[in-house]
Amino acid sequence: MMRDMARRVINVSAVPHRSPFRYPGGKTWLVPYVRQWLRSKETKPAEFVEPFAGGGIVGLSVLFDELTDHLRLIELDEQIASVWRTILAEGAELAARIVSFDLTKENVLTVLTTAPQNDADHAFQTIVRNRVQRGGIMAPGAGLLKQGENGRGIASRWYPETLAKRILDIANKTELINFLQCNGITVIEESGQMKDCVWFIDPPYTVAGRRLYVHSEIDHTRLFAAVSKARGDFLMTYDDAEPIRELAREFGFDTHKIPMKNTHHTLMYELLIGRDLAWARKPLHLFKDPLLENVKARGNAGG
Repeated sequence: MMRDMARRVINVSAVPHRSPFRYPGGKTWLVPYVRQWLRSKETKPAEFVEPFAGGGIVGLSVLFDELTDHLRLIELDEQIASVWRTILAEGAELAARIVSFDLTKENVLTVLTTAPQNDADHAFQTIVRNRVQRGGIMAPGAGLLKQGENGRGIASRWYPETLAKRILDIANKTELINFLQCNGITVIEESGQMKDCVWFIDPPYTVAGRRLYVHSEIDHTRLFAAVSKARGDFLMTYDDAEPIRELAREFGFDTHKIPMKNTHHTLMYELLIGRDLAWARKPLHLFKDPLLENVKARGNAGG
């Protein structure tokens, strides 16, 4: 059984990395499941909404795969919000700044210790922080990379040309993306009756959230109650914890456990939650992206 599960673990190198973030708890591995979920529907949703966007890899993948007409990203964290606002307003300038940056420890420390003067400064500082701190963790207390990959230290996750391309690709779809900085649960409560939209909900997890994220404390019961009243379909992902399974049972939601590997390549399981997950129990059909033929392993590994 364990060997069979291991074969079903998604190889993230087979999924195009659309996000500029190296995000703890990122959902690159989940993208093929989300594709299968959306392709199981009779019609393409007019809008795909991520109330806890973070690095936004799922929503961006859905938009680039043309599985929705419009993407709405919602994030409360000021650091991450500054990046999304800047990409959508000044993407070309941010990309150029990344390419021209001479990444040395001295320059990195200058960027990280200088108070940002505007959104663009804050966005650049956030991208640098995300790339040079261990695991991409931006919560207080995270330290800089030491050895990194192949002994490259803080530069081991710095791929300026790749980052610039991702940012420019997103900026080129500005008219299809809406970003809001606010509480994701509030958005579900206030906009849950929207027609022709689906919700992808990836909240801070109950176990690791406090260590990984600035805004890690949420009211999980309130979230489940809000989702239960939403008009559109939804997919939630959580750590496989008994309190979460109890909430799913309380609100009459379907659950399905799927395998994944963490950053240490340990086989783990996460919980999918939805109204009907019959599509998730069928064999997974991996979607082959022709762009992958031109993706360099190094660039895609940048996460």
